[in-house]
Amino acid sequence: MPEGDTIWLTARRLHTALAGKPLTRSDLRVPRFATADLTGRTLLDVTPRGKHLLTRIEGGLTLHSHLRMDGAWQLYAPGERWRGGPSHQIRAVLATADRTAVGYRLPVLELIRTCDEPSVVGHLGPDLLGPDWDFEEAVRRVRSDPDRPLGEALLDQRNLAGIGNVFKCELAFLARVTPWLPVGELSPGVPERLVATAHRLLEANKERFDRRTVAGDRPDRKLYVYGRRNQPCYRCGTPIRWNDQHERVSYWCPGCQSGPGPGEPPMPPGGLTGPRP
Repeated sequence: MPEGDTIWLTARRLHTALAGKPLTRSDLRVPRFATADLTGRTLLDVTPRGKHLLTRIEGGLTLHSHLRMDGAWQLYAPGERWRGGPSHQIRAVLATADRTAVGYRLPVLELIRTCDEPSVVGHLGPDLLGPDWDFEEAVRRVRSDPDRPLGEALLDQRNLAGIGNVFKCELAFLARVTPWLPVGELSPGVPERLVATAHRLLEANKERFDRRTVAGDRPDRKLYVYGRRNQPCYRCGTPIRWNDQHERVSYWCPGCQSGPGPGEPPMPPGGLTGPRP
């Protein structure tokens, strides 16, 4: 699932392959921009911003794309077979003399003026992997609505840009609270630790597609809770629970994470009983 770390690595790969070279082919397969022809223009750079990609092109143009749940940009050598999906899923093709970038299943693809980039990314909060990263501002934004559930606050790109559903679930586990606990009920210092951990995890994962939040290098232990429905928690052995009543599935461990899950009664004084890490 594309999140800030995946977007950062995708941008670097595209930039390395295409930047500084004239385009020999451009094909934008969305109705609004189907007639746009960028052939002959030099691709200047590819910049990530949160979960957005900004591909800047000579002449003051930017191709803005967002991968959402399952979009992808793939790179191919001349003559190499395109393997990213069937042709009807292709939304963009950008080629130079020696590499071709193909965008699959892109839910957002638009050609804008570079000077108008703030209209598509100006609302974003501090970028966890950007040069403008601001720890204090990110903490302030997360804490700005005390009644808001933690998971919603972490996913809101206006608070800090780059966190998706995988990191939301993993961060809540590492903080030992559920994603539904209101931000204002977090213990002192927890918001700061959450933001610092988010920054550390995205930095640690930005140069690999094989995402990992569990320390060590065991291939069978990469994520603590995400995608591990009914499997035992690595810390306490309690089966991981999940909730799919909302747009994004949440995973959590009832044994390690304090606070009620959706539809559960409030926690009794003293918290949950049973095995603890």
